[in-house]
Amino acid sequence: MRVFMPGPVQPAFSERLRENLDEGIVLLEGPMEPWPTAIDVLIRGRPDEEELDRAGPIRALVIPYAGVPERTLRLLTARPQIAVYNLHHNAAPTSEQALALLLAVAKRICPRDAALRRGDWSARYAELRSLLLEGRGAVILGAGAIGRRLERACLALGMVTECLGRADLFEAGEGDLRRGLHEVLPRAQVLLLALPLTQETQGLLTARELELLPAGSVLVNIARGPIVDQWALYDALRSGHLSGAGLDVWWNYPETEEARPSCMPSEAPLHELDQVVMSPHLAGHTDRTEALRAEHLARLLLEITEGRASGSLVDLTRGY
Repeated sequence: MRVFMPGPVQPAFSERLRENLDEGIVLLEGPMEPWPTAIDVLIRGRPDEEELDRAGPIRALVIPYAGVPERTLRLLTARPQIAVYNLHHNAAPTSEQALALLLAVAKRICPRDAALRRGDWSARYAELRSLLLEGRGAVILGAGAIGRRLERACLALGMVTECLGRADLFEAGEGDLRRGLHEVLPRAQVLLLALPLTQETQGLLTARELELLPAGSVLVNIARGPIVDQWALYDALRSGHLSGAGLDVWWNYPETEEARPSCMPSEAPLHELDQVVMSPHLAGHTDRTEALRAEHLARLLLEITEGRASGSLVDLTRGY
């Protein structure tokens, strides 16, 4: 099987990938003009129409991370003969980040750390206490690799845990995703979002849904910002209906390198609330992420050659 990965490619990543590749896979990589012919698999997250045409009659496109960019989804929907695959190498680091955000919010780590750095011990004697997670109800929306890891972590903390995917919510609501969601939200003293962003899930949590959460609940989002209405979230936090939120994903992102030091991540002033723990969408970034990406990519390519890669196959009609 001939696989093409257009450049630039980091040498360390390339070396790790080749170490793990099956000998029956021929890897072509880096900037090439013209592109190689007779490609079976193209590794590219955001190909444009011209690139897909240049690649010729490929069997598959591998998006080397989780999720499908909207433009890629549109292009590949028009080319149903191309199978599309995702990588899920980020499941461990992303679920760890979600757990870190949850604990930081529940134990109010950030504001207490900031106060003690000023010599202020007031938090120790204040009435506002940390949340005990043991015995609380945790609802995880998203039953993929990340959601299932979070389920195990929450169970280990002694939480009453439900991990729900699309099928669970449809069944609960007799075909209506939002109705099914409304049945589970009153049990979610902790709500963790690990859903893909699709037409179904964009704007899924509005003021109405947040009101269904028990008073004092915590929301953690390591999925995508637009799943939640940002102003509804701000209002629920400011009113005290939600006791806190841990956010790694946002609504605004810097579009240029120059904008990175001065781009506010939301229109709503969530940064003004000390019960919000903020992280700049780096849940999947760790010291081993690229090594994991190479290992998972090599495994996926082998599964494609053997016809058993259905677990990573993207359903273009659903967008994930």
